[in-house]
Amino acid sequence: MTYAVTAVFDGRCVICQATRRVVSALDWRDRVTFLDLHDRADVTARFPALDHDVAMGEIHVYERGGREYVGFLGTRRMLKELPLTFPIWMLLQLPGMTWIGARLYRWIARRRYAINRLFGIDLAPCDDVCKV
Repeated sequence: MTYAVTAVFDGRCVICQATRRVVSALDWRDRVTFLDLHDRADVTARFPALDHDVAMGEIHVYERGGREYVGFLGTRRMLKELPLTFPIWMLLQLPGMTWIGARLYRWIARRRYAINRLFGIDLAPCDDVCKV
C-alpha cells in the first residue's frame, strides 16, 4: 500500500463517517487509510499507546513514521495528501488558522452525537462515548 497516513476515527459518529467517505472519494492516490476506533483489537495492535477514551474526543492521524496529529491538526494533515484539498491545506497554514480551526473542531467534536441526533441518527449513547 502507498498510504501516507492512517486516521483513527469514531466509526459511530455520522460526521466522522461522512468525513471518511469524502476523503476516501477524493483519495485517488491511496494516501489515507481509516481505522475505526471501535475496532479495539486492530487499534491496539497498530497503535498500542493510543488511549481509547482520549481518542474518543478527537481524530488521531498517524504518519508512517509514527508522528501523530490530533483533532484539527489531524484533519488538516489528511487534507495535505489529497490533490483537490491540498490548496485548502495551504490556506490552513496561514497565521491564526490553527487557533481558529482547533476551536471550531473541538466545538463540533464535543457536540457530534447531538448533531447526529438532529439528523435522526442515534448510533451510540453519549454516557460512555462523549469524552471530549
